[in-house]
Amino acid sequence: MNATVEALEGNKVKLSVVVDEQEFETAVDAAFKKIAHEVKVPGFRPGKAPRRLLETRLGAGAGRAQALNDSLPDYYSEAVRVNEVDVIAPPEIEITAGQDAGPVTFEAIVLVRPIITVSGYAEITVEIPNPDAVDEEVDAQLERVRNQFAELEVVERAAGEGDYVTIDIEGSQEGEVLDGLVASAYLYEIGTAGIVPELDVELAGVSAGDTRSFDAVHPNGEEEGPLHFEVTVTEVKAKVLPELDDELAIQASSFETVAEWRTDLVTRMSQVKKAQSQMAVREKIGEALAELVLDDLPEPLVAAEMQERLQDMAMRLQAQGLTLEQWLQFSGTETEQFLEDLKSTAERSAKVDLALRAIAVAESIEALDVDLEEEFDAVAERVQQPADVVRDQLTEAGHMPALRVDIAKRKALDWLTENVAIADESGTKISFADLALAEEDDDTALAEAVLADAEPTPSEEG
Repeated sequence: MNATVEALEGNKVKLSVVVDEQEFETAVDAAFKKIAHEVKVPGFRPGKAPRRLLETRLGAGAGRAQALNDSLPDYYSEAVRVNEVDVIAPPEIEITAGQDAGPVTFEAIVLVRPIITVSGYAEITVEIPNPDAVDEEVDAQLERVRNQFAELEVVERAAGEGDYVTIDIEGSQEGEVLDGLVASAYLYEIGTAGIVPELDVELAGVSAGDTRSFDAVHPNGEEEGPLHFEVTVTEVKAKVLPELDDELAIQASSFETVAEWRTDLVTRMSQVKKAQSQMAVREKIGEALAELVLDDLPEPLVAAEMQERLQDMAMRLQAQGLTLEQWLQFSGTETEQFLEDLKSTAERSAKVDLALRAIAVAESIEALDVDLEEEFDAVAERVQQPADVVRDQLTEAGHMPALRVDIAKRKALDWLTENVAIADESGTKISFADLALAEEDDDTALAEAVLADAEPTPSEEG
């Protein structure tokens, strides 16, 4: 088989393919074997009728027509692979010779990924939050820990926001008590609107022994009808925070002094912020690149990106036991809005992809042998196979051109992170290298927990 490629207008190419007669004869023979399983011939079991007999009964053209139908997609795919044609849509194939005899020739006109140029990428400026932990953030984290280790003590005064009250509560609707709204000795923090907002209003200023009777709007909306509550306050409790001292440091951390504890918090919080900053830089570079791409995108390119994202989302939802339809219903997202957002995201992703390819070409960035070897090793480790086996499999499957492009795009993004201007909100210039994480900090989960916003309920005294 021989194939040539001719560029056409509109991001299309024409593949002209010639399959010599001897090579195609192999396909014809395979076609007759297929027909033998489908046609009943007296005296022969399915699949055992010889080709000569089938030619006599059906005509020689039957096998050739079947061979054309079965083998053309394979010949086309091989021509695409050998010539490294980056197709993005199904081809339009026309057989130009060989329907009846002789070599088979056909032409395939197919849409390919556009090759673009972008300008201004070296002047991109990225603004990110301060990547270092500041005193206010560290103080806020220490305050959260103090709240975690706080205790509640009974007080003989009126309750205010932030105080806790022990209450007996009964909720009803149209005179019928609702089981889910009945509790005794229930500890409630005023100001959280944890049941209904009206409860917080009624509890403001109460003391032990007070009662409240009031109506409230149903949480599901006024159309559900009002709720009625009867509440009795049995205790008012205040939250007592521990002192921020070495004793708390020993209790709440692995350090013996507040100074050591604080230094560790600064380090860990800075590591988390730097990791977040790295992601922010790449994300903002992507946003800037998408704006630099002024070319109209082929619809099949966007559609393919949408389909890939849709499949990925469906798989993630399936792992959680949900369908896409259920997720749309639970999240209150309209299908039209979801598809509109999906298309917008897909268009941006496709533009970033084209821009990175263009930058790789413009800056002579390509996948080197050492890059490929590192990729083979990484894949080999994931699939638990030798690297040379991975290399052979990728080569035989025709994935090497795409792999080289993917590596070049990653290197182009790395080049951009090193060359674009980065600054924090105050205008202080930052080098991407300054955002590098310490190698010894591998406990990502613990580091992320440092920035957690959760504030556990204080323990009750006694």
